[in-house]
Amino acid sequence: MSMRRLFRRFAESTSRQAGKPLAFILAVALIVVWAGTGPLFHYGDTWQLVINTSTTIITFLMVFLIQSSQNRDTGALQIKLDELIRTSKAHNALLNLEELDDDDLDRIRRHYCKLAKGARQTIDTIENDAQDLDNDDKGKTAGGKRAR
Repeated sequence: MSMRRLFRRFAESTSRQAGKPLAFILAVALIVVWAGTGPLFHYGDTWQLVINTSTTIITFLMVFLIQSSQNRDTGALQIKLDELIRTSKAHNALLNLEELDDDDLDRIRRHYCKLAKGARQTIDTIENDAQDLDNDDKGKTAGGKRAR
């Protein structure tokens, strides 16, 4: 098994396990045990250094493991989205957008913001028309008789 594949499996497994309630409970238990040993060590510098060093090392390593898993998940998600775009009536120009530079992404984002704004105005018009129809219906039913 290659080193890359071994690291990927280790990173995924560790990330999955770190996100479970048991991992949180173990972390809390470790802190409680550490705090409980404080009187034993007279709350000395070494006692504090143990928890500081331990948490720093664990955090440092977990950043890389979680980032590796997240990069893989994001890459897979992008491939799935690209396939949905490719097989739908969406613009194929939207495929692989994550590879564009920031200026191109901003230009495309502005274009879609304009489209969304126009769509929201259409929704506002529809809602206003629906309210007008509702008000007309209420006016027709005044007096308890409905006009048909």
